[in-house]
Amino acid sequence: MKIHQKKPFFYCAIRGIVAICLVGLAACAGNKGPQPKQTSSSSPGAAYKGQDQSQIAVPAFDGDKAFTYLTDQVHFGPRAPETSAHDSCLKYLQAQLFKYTPNVVLQNFIQPGYNGAQLHLTNIIASFNTQSTQRILLCAHWDSRPRADQEKDIALQSKAIPGADDGASGIAVLLELASIFKNDPPPIGIDMVFFDGEDYGKESDLNLYCLGAQYFATHLPQGFHPDFGILLDMVGDKEAEFRKEEISMENANDVCNLIWGAAQTVHARSFINVAGEGITDDHLPLNKAGIPTVDIIDAELVGNRGTNPRRKYWHTLSDTPDNCSPATLADVGATLLYLIFAELPHS
Repeated sequence: MKIHQKKPFFYCAIRGIVAICLVGLAACAGNKGPQPKQTSSSSPGAAYKGQDQSQIAVPAFDGDKAFTYLTDQVHFGPRAPETSAHDSCLKYLQAQLFKYTPNVVLQNFIQPGYNGAQLHLTNIIASFNTQSTQRILLCAHWDSRPRADQEKDIALQSKAIPGADDGASGIAVLLELASIFKNDPPPIGIDMVFFDGEDYGKESDLNLYCLGAQYFATHLPQGFHPDFGILLDMVGDKEAEFRKEEISMENANDVCNLIWGAAQTVHARSFINVAGEGITDDHLPLNKAGIPTVDIIDAELVGNRGTNPRRKYWHTLSDTPDNCSPATLADVGATLLYLIFAELPHS
């Protein structure tokens, strides 16, 4: 979705949601659930100043394997809510995560949609190193947009988009991280959330965007207090440029600095260490709920604002895997692995 916002930023209004409440996520993270880190500073990244990790091996990230996860999702077809592709992809994602951790919970809820529709949506939550009380949140959206409203041909605008970059890319990185964590358990607790219903809303209706993140943020399990969150969105383009998103800097600037510093260390060229523009995305409801969250996003794609004609595929039928690259996915994955294994202090 990604509607570019000027200040003041618009937080997605939470509409009434008929829900099946999340059961058992706190148990997945240990009997007491993850507890907040105790620090004398109110800044979310203040305790994370790096440390001597010269003896700690950082696992390698396989960009080719992540790209396979991307294409697997696209092969189901557009994963718009209330479609068979959406149902099939949900089963696929759940099965993949169960290969890597037994701690997988489905957060089901029902959301009123357009023209009287009742959307059956599902957030998928997976947890790793559940014994650790020091935890961070990694998230992305797994649905794809039900309309190609940026197509110039009006006859094509009602078709659902493939969602290779806008949706599948962030999930692909998280799935490969999950695979790595099975054999190389993270030294801190990791909770992953795959959000549903992020890209459902029409251009003029921000209330029906970010549905999964809105629901999750207003139904946090008791004791769920990650130190911070990182959102991945549109992280696969072969010429991606990730600048520091403005709302992320306002809410979690220290975490931004850690991420872009880690990217520099691993020579992730997709990360550009300059301030970027603000984007309406799943990190808004998380920040509003008190979870300082950074959005790693190729923001120039939003609104097809760039000058590169190949990159003008946002919310069109051209959002296909040929625009994506294993190298970009590896930039993001390697950055996160270095952050997790070598930068953050371990409990």
